Amino acid sequence: MTMTRFEIFSKIAEFGSFTKASEQLNMTQSAVSHAMASLESEWGVILINRDRKKGITLTEIGQKTLVHTREILKRLENINQEIALTRDLEIGTIRLGTFASASSCLLPRILAEFQKKYSKIEFKFYEGSYEEITEWLHTGIVDIGFVVEIDSTTTFEIIPLIKDKMVVAFPFSHRFSQHEIVNIRELQNEPFIMPTGMYQWHIKELFELGNIKPPIRFEVHDCNTIANMVQEGLGVTIGPELFLKTQQHLQIRSLSITNWRNVSLACPSVDDAPPAVKEFITIAKRIFNSKK
Repeated sequence: MTMTRFEIFSKIAEFGSFTKASEQLNMTQSAVSHAMASLESEWGVILINRDRKKGITLTEIGQKTLVHTREILKRLENINQEIALTRDLEIGTIRLGTFASASSCLLPRILAEFQKKYSKIEFKFYEGSYEEITEWLHTGIVDIGFVVEIDSTTTFEIIPLIKDKMVVAFPFSHRFSQHEIVNIRELQNEPFIMPTGMYQWHIKELFELGNIKPPIRFEVHDCNTIANMVQEGLGVTIGPELFLKTQQHLQIRSLSITNWRNVSLACPSVDDAPPAVKEFITIAKRIFNSKK
């Protein structure tokens, strides 16, 4: 049993492919396959199902042991970083889960400050949906992630960053462009494009507060698709200002009723996090707390 085998197992599970795992680890595919077979032989169990049609899937015992394997690798990373700190060295990698608007509007500010002090720390970014980031945190694929409105029952530690206002978006030719603030009731007869992601409940809450039921023409999950549909005049939408203000082909306005989503960082345990992750959290808190 070696740490290299653990890392190989983790990478195969992450990418669902021996080929991609070997590329990430800079190893030959045969070496990766041999190491995986050796680990299964040593433990006396099958960890991975290999099927030419279905691809790579984890067995039940594979899923259970993967959680512990990633925890061991994380603990080893913590040890190496702690030792490096005592020798005034910078080593380590931060695996960060992020979504589109956080990547473009929040992350650069944190990275710019972080790199001034820790220029040799590496980052691996995993961009996905809110649901995917939560899953990556649960399964140990990422050390830390940007999250929105995390469930109150979660075991993650939450570091609040900003409150992101919900605004209405529309094309430049729309009549709302003449308004400084759009009355929520003016949406009553507007064709509406409803997001199906995590902030949908914010929109429904706004509709309830305004006592309106706009005609929902489309329900769409992808934010960029929604923005493009609004641009084409297929309807108006409501969404987070953090994302919509980056869409140069759209106009946005505040609503007469205000609602917010909370954007935070989430980490399984700040106390148990690698030193580099702790410093990332410290810098993020300093940047965004100073803006409140």
